[in-house]
Amino acid sequence: MPDFKVGVITHYYDKIGVAVLELSDELAAGDTIKISGHGREFTQVVASMQVEHEQIQSAKRGQTVGMKIDQEAKEGDEVYKVTA
Repeated sequence: MPDFKVGVITHYYDKIGVAVLELSDELAAGDTIKISGHGREFTQVVASMQVEHEQIQSAKRGQTVGMKIDQEAKEGDEVYKVTA
């Protein structure tokens, strides 16, 4: 099954390593994602997500979430759910 897009990065806070992600599909803690754009790509597991500083386990389409990420990202980078 191919990877499918679940959202786009709308902001990245480099000092704290947090990306703001606008979701176009569901996403949950424990999912593996791939962040791709601006000539680079990396994969990581979603360790935690927050909405309005509240910890959540899953988010639905249309929500905007904050997520700690392992590497730098830029606005407009696309986020894909990696499927086995």
